[in-house]
Amino acid sequence: MIYKPKIYTVESVTSGHPDKICDQISDAILDACLEQDPMSRVAMEAFGGHGLLIVGGEVTTKAKVDFEKVARDVYREVGYTEDIKIITNVVKQSPDIAQGVDTGGAGDQGIMYGFATNETPEFLPKGIVLVHKLTKGLEDLRKSGEIKWLKPDGKAQVTIDGSTGQEISTILVSTQHDENISQEEIRETLIEKLIKPLVGDVSNIEILINPTGKFAIGGFDSDTGLTGRKIMVDTYGGLVPHGGGCFSGKDPTKVDRSAAYMARYVAKNLVAQKKAKECLVSVAYAIGRAEPLMIEALNEKGESIVGEVEGKYDFKPLSIIEKLDLRRPIYEKTAAYGHFGRESFPWEKIHPPTNSGTFS
Repeated sequence: MIYKPKIYTVESVTSGHPDKICDQISDAILDACLEQDPMSRVAMEAFGGHGLLIVGGEVTTKAKVDFEKVARDVYREVGYTEDIKIITNVVKQSPDIAQGVDTGGAGDQGIMYGFATNETPEFLPKGIVLVHKLTKGLEDLRKSGEIKWLKPDGKAQVTIDGSTGQEISTILVSTQHDENISQEEIRETLIEKLIKPLVGDVSNIEILINPTGKFAIGGFDSDTGLTGRKIMVDTYGGLVPHGGGCFSGKDPTKVDRSAAYMARYVAKNLVAQKKAKECLVSVAYAIGRAEPLMIEALNEKGESIVGEVEGKYDFKPLSIIEKLDLRRPIYEKTAAYGHFGRESFPWEKIHPPTNSGTFS
């Protein structure tokens, strides 16, 4: 098998986690630029903590964007109400980088990976699907008002043990909460309203809820956040390699993002076409060069199936952008609960292989 030993653990975080706040701010600014100017070049970072948020990066765009307002709006939408000081420092993209991108070359060097498995309808490992449902479930229960003491920050972790026959051995949920709620009530409520609806019988599963005993202080009040610090949460939980860099805040000329999406698209389609039960696609680039330095695809036995990719899928940056229709404001939605597994994302579509063209 390409991924996972008999026992593995994966995690997810809520949209109110400090790192995820920063990811969402970076992608919200990207979306604001693309909405006005689809040709925008954006590399945006955010750093926040303890009453301060710093937004900085490089932008080449015709769009007129109030970066501070976008950041503040995201912070409020996530669920935080306290005031926060925001500093912005945004400059134009380096002309040394631009001269390579302008001709259709990659916006950076690096290695990107895409993965798919037939284990679930989402074409992702079972643990990854479940752990994102747990954290998204926390947000849904909070925003719907069903659990009024929930706060925005939170995490979940799932351990899968295939050697026991039980598979799910441990579920861990840590959630920010009101000061005056007891840990006993938190545990009972989350088991009944969050965990049982997702997994059913929990009698043979170890369940850990807020293991420290209290989580009343969260978000930027408790910790710092930084764009791109949850790349394993964003992708495949560390079960397969992660190359290149993070995704959030980067326009699609940055192959860190677009080529990773294309690699996932190809891997998922090869599994859907029954060319493999599991598929790992890898691709590498040189900055300013359009043609990849390498492309490889492996099946569940570790055998190369790159012949199913070559001549059928085009990994040049501009071809990827066209194929997946990536010059659109679609990115803020990717910045929490994983970049893969949701059919609304164009790289999650299943289509016959072609060299170019957008999706209908």
